Amino acid sequence: MNTLTNKISVAPMMDWTDRHDRFFLRLITRHALLYTEMVTTGAVLHGDRKHLLAFDPSEHPVAVQLGGSEPSDLAEAARIAADFGYDEVNLNVGCPSDRVQSGRFGACLMREPDLVARCVEAMRSAVSVPVTVKCRIGVDEQEPEKALPAMAQAVREAGCETLIVHARKAWLEGLSPKENRDVPPLDYPLVYRLKQAMPDMTIIVNGGIATLDETQAHLVHVDGAMLGRAAYQNPYVLSGVDVRFYGDDRPVPSRHEVLDAFLPYVQRELAHGTHLHAMTRHILGLFQGRPGARAFRRHISENAPRSGANERVIREAMALVVEETGGEGPGSLACADGA
Repeated sequence: MNTLTNKISVAPMMDWTDRHDRFFLRLITRHALLYTEMVTTGAVLHGDRKHLLAFDPSEHPVAVQLGGSEPSDLAEAARIAADFGYDEVNLNVGCPSDRVQSGRFGACLMREPDLVARCVEAMRSAVSVPVTVKCRIGVDEQEPEKALPAMAQAVREAGCETLIVHARKAWLEGLSPKENRDVPPLDYPLVYRLKQAMPDMTIIVNGGIATLDETQAHLVHVDGAMLGRAAYQNPYVLSGVDVRFYGDDRPVPSRHEVLDAFLPYVQRELAHGTHLHAMTRHILGLFQGRPGARAFRRHISENAPRSGANERVIREAMALVVEETGGEGPGSLACADGA
């Protein structure tokens, strides 16, 4: 298992960072910390745990993100997740969707730092792995200069050593969840000042990070950077992570080599009844910027959802793209972020 590190991570993203996507991304980077989609405590406690929490051992280091606000439920869900083998348990204090508002968790918890602290204490008492928090800089009428330090202070006193900050406000009134990923302005300097004020706490910045050059610039000020949509829509952006941020100079796999390594997993999952489209939807951006990328996406999009589709669809799509001789390092994308 890889050593847990949060210098570079891929954000928890609903409907995107499922187990198939994480397996695929791990073929591109050995070291970046990967997160699950948010899983609610109710789902963990009363749902199909194996379906929700199972993952391939190759995904390590991998963290689970939980959504909830009842300390005892979060403690039990954290224990269950830790028993599944996750390397970290993260509490969502940033998601702005209607679903989390009605359930009194996610971004609305920015208004209740004391409750978040009690949740963290309960979770830490239940598990030996790190318990972390991912939050916004504030919600609605809150002043971020006050709201963010208040949250950081509360969770630090509860024993949380790592805070991941999506450097935007969440507007629970007036903006959709999608708009909340783009419309509120980013305030990276506020996150930098938080790190200066709390040097003993690990501070990770998230939001709008599109390239590894931008990632490098953030690391001058904070301890880590979390990529979101950039890592999903242009996954080969992660190909430069290992050598640049972890000193791992092993050869970078080419895009075709990544897919060659993905095919045995696809075959195995197909044999267990997984639909091809559930896996191929995560690879559509792999050849972004390469000749033939559009043909690659079209072939998969048209053929993977068909009944009986198998790994041959991927092989056929690969043949439509000019094969490069080796890894090309980081790409770029104009948008990024997770909730």
